[in-house]
Amino acid sequence: MAPLQRFLAGLGLAASIALPATAQTCLQPAEQAALAVRALQSQLMVVALSCGQHDDYNAFVTRNKQELGTAWRQVAGHFRRVHGGAGQRELDNYITTLANAQSQEGIRQGSHFCQNAAPLFRQALAQQGLPALASLSLEQKVTNPYGAEACPAPATRSAQASPARRPQATTQVAAAR
Repeated sequence: MAPLQRFLAGLGLAASIALPATAQTCLQPAEQAALAVRALQSQLMVVALSCGQHDDYNAFVTRNKQELGTAWRQVAGHFRRVHGGAGQRELDNYITTLANAQSQEGIRQGSHFCQNAAPLFRQALAQQGLPALASLSLEQKVTNPYGAEACPAPATRSAQASPARRPQATTQVAAAR
């Protein structure tokens, strides 16, 4: 085998090995929503601490206790799935990085931060359910430094069937009549 052919064969093998690893690190839809909710909760915590809105934060947590718990379990599960035994350490790193990034945004906005962030509590308290909280987080572009990509949508049965089989199945049904 020529050196170029070996190189290309090696690239093909490397690509086929890398694909399953990429699929394992991607975000499932529930994990994406959970990370968005976790980012929203963290942002509200930063606002509460920076702007003295402790009562608003406590109301948010009390009202959304179940959703926040579900989101936390999904986020923790993602880090366990992706990082195995190092999952807890990576989760801790993410939570720290998230809070730091959001605090930096507050510093960047300076004296306008509290004024800019105040409506977020009203909006968050008006939401019901994890999907609505996740949507609010995404709509408001809440800072979230986690960079994993979404998992590709699974192929449906009809998309997997070859076009040649569909007419054949139709023909068989027509013949059975």
